[in-house]
Amino acid sequence: MELIVYLAGQIHDNWRDEVEQIAQTKQLPLTFVSPQTNHDRSDDIGEAILGEQPGDLYKDDAASDVNNFRTQVLMQKADIVIALFGEKYKQWNTAMDASTAIAMNKPTILVRPTSLIHPLKELSNKANVTVETVEQALEVIAYIYE
Repeated sequence: MELIVYLAGQIHDNWRDEVEQIAQTKQLPLTFVSPQTNHDRSDDIGEAILGEQPGDLYKDDAASDVNNFRTQVLMQKADIVIALFGEKYKQWNTAMDASTAIAMNKPTILVRPTSLIHPLKELSNKANVTVETVEQALEVIAYIYE
């Protein structure tokens, strides 16, 4: 049984590659999808499709529409959502994606460091499982196949 896993979280490092490598090592039959990880492409997609916008607000609004559409389609297809909260970057999109997944009744695993226990306490209680590392998240998924 192959599962689709949506990897929600910041796009500024290669944590998704790490997840995919661990899954391959564990021989887990998983397909991964995610938000657009090319930051410039994500910011510019509205104008790429709709043409130049009259200002930054409109540019961001157009990009947001297209990015939200993409996220909705991919998240609806996903069987599981892993939402990674790191320490370095603001996590607004991660929180939005995790909340959306929970509202869609998607099985959701939060990955968050101990430093974020307090700010994420409500979201953590709504998720199915909260762990501290991506390795632990994949152990949770591996347990499905036992």
